[in-house]
Amino acid sequence: MKTTLHYVQDHLSLLRFLGKWFLLILPVALLSGTTSAFFLWALDEVTQLRWQHGWLLYGLPLIGVLILWLYQKGGKNAERGNNLLIDEIHQPGGGVPGRMAPLVLLTSLLTHLFGGSAGREGTAVQMGGSIAGVLGRQLRLSEADLRILLMSGIAAGFGAIFGTPLAGAVFALEVLTIGKLRYQALIPCLMASILGDITCAAWGIHHIHYQVAFSHTAIPTFSVPNGWLLTKVALAGALFGLAALVFSELTHGLQRLYKTYLPSTYLRPIIGGVLLIGLVWLVGTRDYLGLGVVSQQPNGISILNAFHSGGITPWSWFWKLLFTAITLSSGFKGGEVTPLFFIGACLGNLLAGWFNAPVDLFAALGFIAIFAGASNTPLASTLMGLELFGSDNLIFFAIACFVAYFFSGHTSIYSAQRLGVTKSTGRDIVHQAPLSRIQTLRRRAFTGNRID
Repeated sequence: MKTTLHYVQDHLSLLRFLGKWFLLILPVALLSGTTSAFFLWALDEVTQLRWQHGWLLYGLPLIGVLILWLYQKGGKNAERGNNLLIDEIHQPGGGVPGRMAPLVLLTSLLTHLFGGSAGREGTAVQMGGSIAGVLGRQLRLSEADLRILLMSGIAAGFGAIFGTPLAGAVFALEVLTIGKLRYQALIPCLMASILGDITCAAWGIHHIHYQVAFSHTAIPTFSVPNGWLLTKVALAGALFGLAALVFSELTHGLQRLYKTYLPSTYLRPIIGGVLLIGLVWLVGTRDYLGLGVVSQQPNGISILNAFHSGGITPWSWFWKLLFTAITLSSGFKGGEVTPLFFIGACLGNLLAGWFNAPVDLFAALGFIAIFAGASNTPLASTLMGLELFGSDNLIFFAIACFVAYFFSGHTSIYSAQRLGVTKSTGRDIVHQAPLSRIQTLRRRAFTGNRID
């Protein structure tokens, strides 16, 4: 039985833990929030430039070569991006280089300026991780503390770039291993994400607000309409999960094709850039370039317009998926998450018509659920729905994200993500392997090759 002295000692230890991590996280969060604020401001500026000077699109193949050259000459292992951060948290090795932050910032802005279809999460997360890695090396932290600090850098970048501190904290815990969370980093990640978001907002950065007029609370809980809507949401969640699977497999598949058939790495961005230019001519619009949160024309195809009836075409989700897979697999930089929001919102808009369901609700469900499936982070995605769209439809957010997570299978946009618990059996995997390794073994088994 514990004495009063034991309780006092326990809480003094907890206070020391909080004080230590607050001091460690404060510079990481302040710098991550500041760099994210600058990135968001610069992203708006380069997007405006691209809209004003349409000829920039035709420089995309050459700018892809420049991006590849920059990473080959000065980037070293920084080119692995988010996957490097995940590997360093699981098994610290060569460390996260300080050059990752300026490189990913510059190359992401170049990608957006010349019309690549990419996002912003990857940039913010890598900047946060790079800042944390530099600080950890300077302070000579232990491997255990360095892991937590890297996770806090991820949380700070994610929370700041989207204005979703709760989702940012849980994302950093959830993204590392499928089915398992690292609760020892819970408080540091929460502090980092909140401080990063506050810092970003203090620089005058305002995030886009999405309106969902539909409210679940307007329907009686135990009613036939509510039951039908729950069923429709679950069916939509399954389709969102399958779309996430297609996106992940297509992106990774194109990367493998490039490596197999193009021995010269400099040909990859050239071919990717030319394909994107050709697709623009094929679909007759530039709305699938860049972020896609808003479009150049008020009635164009965008995430915001997907929340309204008639705001998109039936194939908008597919075209954005294809544009983004080609962009990222060809070596251009940015992130996957905002394009996934675009794909999900447009697919939700389409499914709302099929299911005779509220358009704004289903666009919101697709927005978060396809990200949940592609990144295997259903809890973080549900919290993101809460922070972006309010609490009225939280039950629908959770159903869509959890079902999408299940139906996306053992795939991910992050190939370094570990498999901790299988989705189908719930069985723990003792020797956790990266998903890239698991998928390689499965492909070899399918083709009949010997598995070592």
